[in-house]
Amino acid sequence: MNGEAIDAELLSVSGGIYNNQTAAMPFKSAAQRRKFAQLLVDGKISPETFEEWNRETGSKRLPEHVKRKAKRTSTKRNAAKKR
Repeated sequence: MNGEAIDAELLSVSGGIYNNQTAAMPFKSAAQRRKFAQLLVDGKISPETFEEWNRETGSKRLPEHVKRKAKRTSTKRNAAKKR
């Protein structure tokens, strides 16, 4: 596997969109930043990728973890079914 394939795989796992036209999204949590720092140390991502994400995130105070958004149920749809 070459470095670009690994970068694409990691970005898809982390929720980012990877192609040549869009920029990768920055870190969303401190845990994600630590994970990618470890991947950098292990040589699984390029230093350029990590620095780009770090630069885009800036010095923001990130939450430790981010929970997934709950699926929204439609109240109109449920009300129509009850009738």
